[in-house]
Amino acid sequence: MATKTAKSEIASGFGQRITVAVTALILGAFFIFGAGLANSAVLHDTAHDARHAYGFPCH
Repeated sequence: MATKTAKSEIASGFGQRITVAVTALILGAFFIFGAGLANSAVLHDTAHDARHAYGFPCH
């Protein structure tokens, strides 16, 4: 019975990691594409300056 608990804990941990990874991917894609392609000049300029601050080339 202990093996069933260990297996379910491993599966639960894996499921949580997948959920966190997918959430981070969606949030990151929103920040990059949402801010980078936004029509608002202020939002775009802020994202542009942040990309340069982190050394991410955008030109």
